[in-house]
Amino acid sequence: MLVIPAIDLKDGRCVRLYQGDYARETVYGEDPVAQIRTFEAHGASKIHIVDLSGAKEGRPVHFELIVKMAGAVKVPVEVGGGIRDLSTVERYLASGVAQVILGTVACRNPELVKEAARRFPGRILVSLDVRGERVAVSGWTEAEDLHYLDLARRLEDAGIAGLIFTEIERDGTGQGVYTERLERLLETVDLPVVLAGGVSTLEDIRRLKPLEGKGLAGVIVGRALYEGTLKLTEALEVAA
Repeated sequence: MLVIPAIDLKDGRCVRLYQGDYARETVYGEDPVAQIRTFEAHGASKIHIVDLSGAKEGRPVHFELIVKMAGAVKVPVEVGGGIRDLSTVERYLASGVAQVILGTVACRNPELVKEAARRFPGRILVSLDVRGERVAVSGWTEAEDLHYLDLARRLEDAGIAGLIFTEIERDGTGQGVYTERLERLLETVDLPVVLAGGVSTLEDIRRLKPLEGKGLAGVIVGRALYEGTLKLTEALEVAA
């Protein structure tokens, strides 16, 4: 089970939002390149980057910075936020990013997801972001009248490499993990799933570890690493 550190970018800085609220941000660093190098030095085998500004605006805002970050480390980098067309997918993948994450378009243009997965096998992920039971899009600022399990079923045959499942109510809160919806997702689809949102202590990693056999491929951790409630080296040991 992978433990994947997260770097969220807003206005060129490393930030975390509370439950996806753009008005409730905490800045954790002014140098994202230094931060990604730190995560690699501490043993991360993959790093998760989200262009928060891009997610809200519907276009890549931090493209040049993200390419610079990806080029600063040897481990693979996955990137999401504001990726709404095939040309942006191709630009990222041609510039050193290992995988791109599609979110809003998975709801609004599923054929684009299928085409991206066909063109770039193994390099397309979909972010399944939920508030309650419903899917949220556009940087979590809009809700779709779509149950998250229904969207997951639609994506199962799209050819994607996996799902990133985010519980928005838990994200950035440090409240710990909630597994009920995750377990239902793992029972519903036969796709690798990575959980994001709420992981704050080693106990959360221990709670999630048994789900590895059901398809949980990893966890994404952000605020806990920045605030020190979880050390990456220890989390990697427990997850392994």
